Amino acid sequence: MNDYHLINTDSLNIGYLEWLPQQSEPVNTAVLLHGWPDCPEGWAGVAEKLADAGYRVLAPALRGFGPTSIRSADRRGGQLAALGRDLLEFIDTLQLDKPVLIGHDWGARAASNACGLVPGVARHLVMMSVGYGTNDPQQKLSLVQVRNYWYHWYMATERGAHTVRQDREAFTRMMWDTWSPAGWYTEADFQQAQQAFRNPEWSDVVLHSYRHRWGFETGMPYYHGDEVSLNPAPVLDVPTLVLHGDTDTCNHPDSSARKEHFFSGRYQRTLLPGIGHFPHREVPALVAKAVLSFLDEGAGQ
Repeated sequence: MNDYHLINTDSLNIGYLEWLPQQSEPVNTAVLLHGWPDCPEGWAGVAEKLADAGYRVLAPALRGFGPTSIRSADRRGGQLAALGRDLLEFIDTLQLDKPVLIGHDWGARAASNACGLVPGVARHLVMMSVGYGTNDPQQKLSLVQVRNYWYHWYMATERGAHTVRQDREAFTRMMWDTWSPAGWYTEADFQQAQQAFRNPEWSDVVLHSYRHRWGFETGMPYYHGDEVSLNPAPVLDVPTLVLHGDTDTCNHPDSSARKEHFFSGRYQRTLLPGIGHFPHREVPALVAKAVLSFLDEGAGQ
């Protein structure tokens, strides 16, 4: 596995992994953004395929995960607008020219928020296991999705906060065990992810992210302008691919359906049969093939 590189942005000290093509100069850059509860290493199978296809691939650790740390006291928290701004700062600091943004779960929200804040920042957008426009605390939820989000409401309680802070391994294992069909991960995979959750800021970031999402905590004033820009969700002009496992029991597949009106450019949604919440880990070759096919079809855009 690659070693982490470190850079400083305005808000964060960011650790990221990098994969480079072996036989040629990179044709483009792809930024892969992990979700919750996950880590950059989970992208390895997809990243290697993208690098083989000529892409420079970067996989940063989100705020509160792995070696990434928050630099400023006024930016401590996990609200979704901050994730989008973090990504924009990452792109700016590394001087990336219109990278492909590929995100799973939290990472998908970060990537789409970055595109909403700065139109034209990305060449293509790929969202996995998340429906766009689902950040709004006033959104309508089916009772099935309310049940799926039990852990959101649990983290709004003091009992839930105690679990996140004191028993994060058991808590996150429950998500891995129940969000996808049985047998999709190895113990080594899970323990690798646990290393990322030992970041001292992890608990506070996670709790603030979910509590803020539903109005149980206030946002950081620093990101107020971004919140205003992102709510309601803006229409995106970036070519977008959505990949969603049809057995995802975290975000029900219906949560990403009927979102075409949010996109003014090319838009494609693909359901993955028999796949749960972690497609990039469960079927990395299939995900990479779908992504590369979408990118190839849009060459020149």
